[in-house]
Amino acid sequence: MHSYGVADVEKLLRLPRSTIHALIKAGFVAPARDGRRWRFSFQDLIVLRTAQALAAAKVPGARITRSLKALRKQLPETMPLSGLSIGAVGDQVVVRDGGAQRRVDSGQYLLAFEGDPARGELSVVERPQPPRPAYTTNWYEQALELEARDPDAAIKAYEKAIDAEPARLDARINLGRLLHEAGKLARAERAYREALAVAEDDPTVLYNLAVLLEDLDRRDEALEAYHAALRAEPSLGDAHYNLALLYEKLGQPREALRHMAQYRRLAASSRSS
Repeated sequence: MHSYGVADVEKLLRLPRSTIHALIKAGFVAPARDGRRWRFSFQDLIVLRTAQALAAAKVPGARITRSLKALRKQLPETMPLSGLSIGAVGDQVVVRDGGAQRRVDSGQYLLAFEGDPARGELSVVERPQPPRPAYTTNWYEQALELEARDPDAAIKAYEKAIDAEPARLDARINLGRLLHEAGKLARAERAYREALAVAEDDPTVLYNLAVLLEDLDRRDEALEAYHAALRAEPSLGDAHYNLALLYEKLGQPREALRHMAQYRRLAASSRSS
């Protein structure tokens, strides 16, 4: 079965990496692991995009979870030649595969998918959003839209978003991530440190900083940041996973096994919930 990396998901679904991470963290998908990298199935792509649209429509979280669990059971392993649509009939979510129609669970939603993800093609059709007033500039939303096609412009837009709203933590997190991906490690570290000044114990900032410190080969500091992230959010499975790999590199197999066991417990709990 074909699988997709995070960069593929960003390109195909035009979802920023922060949104993908948030949807995984919320338990909507549980992608496979390839070292420190996630690998997504075709079903994961559809569930991710559906979850994002439902959340944007302010559908309650419990209802999203219920609908997505039922939805996953109805999805084919690959994109049908006739395309795939997920829509609403009354208050029921349904999957349409060609002429067939299958009810899922309750929800309000309308998306259509076309193309072949295995060839890097997947188009999403949804209800158009009303145009924003011309006199306003939402730098954060502009940055999100720019991430996939122009990361440098997205960085500048996030910086403007932070200038406009210094307490906006999501903009600071995304800025640090884009700088990290662009290889601007010193600037990325500064962005994360400034984010911690806004939210001292935020687990996402601490986790991202830990990954950055690993890439800077500052392993002791990375250990400290991972543990700080876990103190802030003990259920952060990715921190346990990365700690297991890091302790293995440091020649501490007992600690590596302990954190890998904790990661597996959390992953199993997420799949069964």
